[in-house]
Amino acid sequence: MRGSVMRRTGIRAVALGAVTVIGLVAGCGQSVGQSRGDGHAAAREMSHAAAGDHSHRLRKSDIPWSGSPSPFNAQVKLADGRRVAMHYMRGKGLFVQDYSPRAKGWSKPAVIYKTRTDACQGITLKAKDGTVAAFGDFGLYCADGEPPTESVATVATGSLAKWDKHLTRNFDGWEKIAVAPGGKKVTFSRGGKTLRWTKAAGFPVAR
Repeated sequence: MRGSVMRRTGIRAVALGAVTVIGLVAGCGQSVGQSRGDGHAAAREMSHAAAGDHSHRLRKSDIPWSGSPSPFNAQVKLADGRRVAMHYMRGKGLFVQDYSPRAKGWSKPAVIYKTRTDACQGITLKAKDGTVAAFGDFGLYCADGEPPTESVATVATGSLAKWDKHLTRNFDGWEKIAVAPGGKKVTFSRGGKTLRWTKAAGFPVAR
């Protein structure tokens, strides 16, 4: 009789041990101290960060202009509904923002070219097949009518998070932008002078 009781007690102990092991194994699929809800929240935060923050308002140039519209602001719309806007800031340079139709807001203004010299002429923007190209000019005495001494060409593709740029000094500035079909090549031109950007290689290395 005593042996039978001992056998039943041993069976119950083994069963309890098995349940404990199963519980530990089941718990291994989730990190300790993080609930399932916390995990989803972290994933949403990562997704938001990857998409970029588009909760800002559209900024405009602070350079006075008597007419309208000001040449120190420019904007272009892409085929997918996104927009790109650029503006000059006095003593700071050329800035860019992009608009997300999904978030219904603009990205934080980012500097493309930093300079303390005067803004010259206007900003030219062009978009085609997902590629956005622009140029702007600056000079030490442009506000007094002197020609530009710094001409900046810039191109971005995809998420528009990164802008390639090329600076030409002591130059009157580019006049036209031609974006090839597919957006794989951009040509900046003035008279017989040209500057080319390609999606594969970017701008030529400055010498």
